Amino acid sequence: MPEPQRISRYRRWYGTLHPSLQLIGLQLWMPLFFIVGFCLCYVFAFHAPHPHDVPVALVGSDPTLVAAVDKALPGEYVFHTYDSLARAKQDVLAGTMAVAYDPSANEVFKASAHQFQVASLVPATLSSVLTGIGVAAPTVTELAPLPAYDEYGTVAMYVMLAWCIGGYMVAMFIGIMGGPLRHRTRMTVIVVGGLVISLITNTLAGPVVGAIHGHWIELVLIAWGWIVAIGLAVNGLSYFVGRFIAAPAMICFVFLSMPSSGGAYPKWFMPEPFAWLNHVVVGSSMVDMIKHEIYGVGPGFGRGLVTMGCYAAAGLVLMFFGKQWWERRRISAIVNNRTTMFQDAQNANREFLGKQRDAELERHGLTSTETGTLSVLRDDDWEDDRATGDVFTGGRDGLEQGSTPTGRIPVVRQADRSGPTRTGGAANGPRTRPVPRVDASGRRPASTGSRPSRSGAPDERQHGRHAER
Repeated sequence: MPEPQRISRYRRWYGTLHPSLQLIGLQLWMPLFFIVGFCLCYVFAFHAPHPHDVPVALVGSDPTLVAAVDKALPGEYVFHTYDSLARAKQDVLAGTMAVAYDPSANEVFKASAHQFQVASLVPATLSSVLTGIGVAAPTVTELAPLPAYDEYGTVAMYVMLAWCIGGYMVAMFIGIMGGPLRHRTRMTVIVVGGLVISLITNTLAGPVVGAIHGHWIELVLIAWGWIVAIGLAVNGLSYFVGRFIAAPAMICFVFLSMPSSGGAYPKWFMPEPFAWLNHVVVGSSMVDMIKHEIYGVGPGFGRGLVTMGCYAAAGLVLMFFGKQWWERRRISAIVNNRTTMFQDAQNANREFLGKQRDAELERHGLTSTETGTLSVLRDDDWEDDRATGDVFTGGRDGLEQGSTPTGRIPVVRQADRSGPTRTGGAANGPRTRPVPRVDASGRRPASTGSRPSRSGAPDERQHGRHAER
């Protein structure tokens, strides 16, 4: 015999609360977690972005400029010497260099499509330093301008966020409510759901809103791959954390991924650990793939595909081992008759709602059965008053209260039928009263079918509005 489950004093006290209040209290961890995560990640990362170790491609050499920048802005900019201006431009377009500066022509090259904030701030900073040492303000040349429909370069960031949220939410609900499902069923839902989300998000962002022009098929395929990879990773984690899967999913794919993605500010402006996380979070690779497909900037698809494959592979490994671990825990809980506070609250709430439903049905003259509800008809007044209609719809048998011209049709009870009889029950039809037969003269013959009135005389009331047809 398994040892009885030990229930803490707090859990016993908590079980005395209203069942609905128990369920609400057990879910309040989510808004608390969201508030804490938002403050520690978004507010902390974006409250004071400051440049640090920003790489600048310097064509040739300019010791005076390097010394002036190190003195005026220590630790903010790092100059990398290039012999070829073409190579420096390529690195600016690829995103490895913030800007390129050619001292011989006094010209700065930037790529706003890759990073709008860098393209706006760094040339202005270099211009102020150059004018401070007696050099004329440099000429700024744009290598990859932003289109008018993405004026500040934020489209890639928000599209990435929509993909991330869609991917982790599909797998999150699978993990919460689909524990017993097989791997292939879960993966089918993730793959099909990922395609649907990809089609919806790219259709809304592109043809509907107009934030992206063209590249619809390519972006649908990219989004589909990322949503499936994220879904597999979250699905694997769900075996280990159960109904708390929202916490690690939001940490990995929203709270850490968004500030580290480089969509709002580049990694050279983010504090640690967000600057380092830029190398591993999904948001960084997704933003780079979107910008490379739309504007032709960024490192290309290679890094993104590798990151996508790593997350998908990690999810498959977690699914393989997590399913076995989850099943062992589930069997152990059943054998040892152990429950959680959430299960106790769910059972108590289900029982409470059942009692409340029965009470409400009884208040309205109904009773609950295994197959539905039946109307309760009283023997002393068997005709249901609620079925008599109102001034707008009239009676139950028609708009007029008068007798119908079709005559009276006798109702035969089951006991009066010939042949095998059936036992009474909820499925044997409505409760009715027999209607006395009428002879040729139209008079009702004397029979025992008349119901005695309260005074003892036969009651001549017609019970026939339900039978006069």
